[in-house]
Amino acid sequence: MAIALPKEKTKLSLDLSRKTILVYGPPKIGKSTFASRFPHALFFECEPGLNELEVFKVPTYSWADFLAACKLVATGDHPFKTIVVDTVDNAFKLCSEHICAQQKIDYEGDLEHGKGWAFVKNEWHRVLTRLASLPYGLVLISHATDKQIKTRTEEYTKTQPSLPDRARNVVLGLVDIILYCDTITRKGKDGGATIERVIRTKPNPAYEAGDRTGRLPETLALDFTAFCKAFAEGRQAAQTAAPNGKETK
Repeated sequence: MAIALPKEKTKLSLDLSRKTILVYGPPKIGKSTFASRFPHALFFECEPGLNELEVFKVPTYSWADFLAACKLVATGDHPFKTIVVDTVDNAFKLCSEHICAQQKIDYEGDLEHGKGWAFVKNEWHRVLTRLASLPYGLVLISHATDKQIKTRTEEYTKTQPSLPDRARNVVLGLVDIILYCDTITRKGKDGGATIERVIRTKPNPAYEAGDRTGRLPETLALDFTAFCKAFAEGRQAAQTAAPNGKETK
């Protein structure tokens, strides 16, 4: 295929169904349930934990299984519109194990000059980029971990996805939205404490989050309907502000 230089700028997409989204947080907070509400979701089940949800799922407990599932999705001969990787942490572990077996080593660092690390990162980047480029929504689910951050002037704790740095950096570079699932304790009218599950969407020194679309509020309820409503309201505002009031898909 011949390559030609572009004649027009790309249009901003306001279509939520084509976004690549990272959802992470503590265990049992409702990450998989939230992801299951996306349109026509298909789960790549990389670790057990979906037995209490009625979802379409493909068991992907090896990297070969994961690649086979990607190939089936890429054919387009199916009704699914959203791919959910649950969890992306375990998917990376499968990738690492595959490369180590292929190179006949026990650990990525066993090859000299960092070749093992490079082989794993390249494979991870290749497959994840290909998956994100397909014409479907992509939701990546991760666990959360606290990391000590040290600078020249301070030291603090930051909550972030529990992927190793080399895997997380690839994921963060691909996704459009990073959603941190958290809890807020509020005082009820009766004086008792109530715990609310929320989604955080904006960067903060205390946690990893982000929204390239700029459509979402800083905090909203951990509820798919509330999420869609907030995105739609942001989309409407963007559409109104866009030239000629036209929305792009």
